[in-house]
Amino acid sequence: MAEHWDVIVIGSGPGGGSLAHSLAAAGKRVLVLERGDYLPRARKNWSSKSVFMDNDYRADETWEDKNGNAFTPGLHYFVGGNSKVYGAALLRLRAQDFGEIQHEDGLSPAWPLGYQDFSPWYDEAEALFEVHGQAGEDSTEPPRGDFPYPPVSHEPVMQDLSSRLAQDGLHPFHLPLGIRLKEEQGRPAQNSVCIRCNTFDGYPCLLNGKADAQVMCIDPGLSHYPNMSLRTNTYAKRLLTDATGNSITGVEVEHGGETEILKADMVVVACGALSSALLLLRSHNAVHINGLANSSGQVGRNYMRHNQSVLMALMRTPNNDVFQKTLAFSDFYFGGKDGTGYPLGLVQMCAAAHAGQIKGEAIPSWLYWLPDAPFRMVARHSINFWLSSEDLPKPENRIHYRDGRVRLELAETNMNAHKELRLQVEKALNRAYQLFTERLAYFYLPIGLAGTAHQAGTLRFGTDPASSVLDVNCKAHELDNLYVTDASFFPSIGAVNPTLTIIANALRVAAHLKERLG
Repeated sequence: MAEHWDVIVIGSGPGGGSLAHSLAAAGKRVLVLERGDYLPRARKNWSSKSVFMDNDYRADETWEDKNGNAFTPGLHYFVGGNSKVYGAALLRLRAQDFGEIQHEDGLSPAWPLGYQDFSPWYDEAEALFEVHGQAGEDSTEPPRGDFPYPPVSHEPVMQDLSSRLAQDGLHPFHLPLGIRLKEEQGRPAQNSVCIRCNTFDGYPCLLNGKADAQVMCIDPGLSHYPNMSLRTNTYAKRLLTDATGNSITGVEVEHGGETEILKADMVVVACGALSSALLLLRSHNAVHINGLANSSGQVGRNYMRHNQSVLMALMRTPNNDVFQKTLAFSDFYFGGKDGTGYPLGLVQMCAAAHAGQIKGEAIPSWLYWLPDAPFRMVARHSINFWLSSEDLPKPENRIHYRDGRVRLELAETNMNAHKELRLQVEKALNRAYQLFTERLAYFYLPIGLAGTAHQAGTLRFGTDPASSVLDVNCKAHELDNLYVTDASFFPSIGAVNPTLTIIANALRVAAHLKERLG
């Protein structure tokens, strides 16, 4: 007789891993499916050439944009999902983000739940992922208690930058980070996992010092709970339903060229907002002819990814900081410095730049033959800012299949706000340093369609089945035992990194499932 599970979780990233860990701790029989394998721990984890030029860890897939042009999406199919290479910036959405916010290009819609509904789960998420931070510094942070771990200390250049920005009237704060770090006088303690290296942001961590979903959820769950299992290299091809279409009866998977049907009382989809929507679309049947749970026509639509870019500011003196991803400021989050105008977004530091990283992100591959020396010089003299602005959910921004190929269609919104954010940051730096010329000292790198790290919104939740795919518990309106716990459920995306909200929501849904399962 085939094995039967309480819950099958498809995807081992932050949404799937957090939920699986919580359910397993409560004694539920949980099976996690991961289409990839464990990311190999090797010296090239720290190689900018391997990560950013050779794309050794990216999914080997080709998608097309709205014009039919091919591109490789920035997806990573490993245990832990995209969190294996994320920057581990774990911020809460602002309290206002849960309500309607007017932007120049339209309205960011309200969520069916408010910040108060997520606040206790944010607390649990920060504890689970060992988030380091300092409450009270962030001028726009929502009501909260202390962080579970102290902030990661600034190195000299970042400390100087923080002081200069504060003197200009801004409110820099220690960036909340999920990191397995213990410090003594600003240095890693002897028993610290993280060593504060210069390959934190965008790289796999060779030492497992980054608080990713594999390290914090999957591996501890497998070690401590015999009722939790993991199957790697297992691709979920489609979800099967009963004749009425009201209930999932099995997950059809492919492993090693063989097809198998796995069964559970509940199925949780957490493949990432793009891949989860694709799974539901290819699970169409006689009842759900346009894709599973898609009578609203919203599956795959309302895709959001943030308007994102990197601003490199060149200093006359070298930047010798090793671990630079410790600072952020949100003074422009809801408008200009004086609090007027449309929302602009969040500014946070990137980790230290490398020659191979700049090549891989800034120039086409056919120019990789250029010598590294000038890129090393730029990297050594730069401080690098990650700029995020809110983009809006639009039905025409969608992922779907067209002629058997994946098509990701995107029309940008709120780009004027993102450009204004960049200008405000440049002006603040000019005032703070008086070292930079107005334009020539800055390099600007927009993140294109392939940069799918902050994917959200393709299966949004709501109270109206006509305009949403999931209910407030992230259960599909049309099916009794199908849930989603990645960023698909977001009705809007705010301007902070989405991962902590994904984790918090997964823990919230896990509590609901514990009640259902008894």
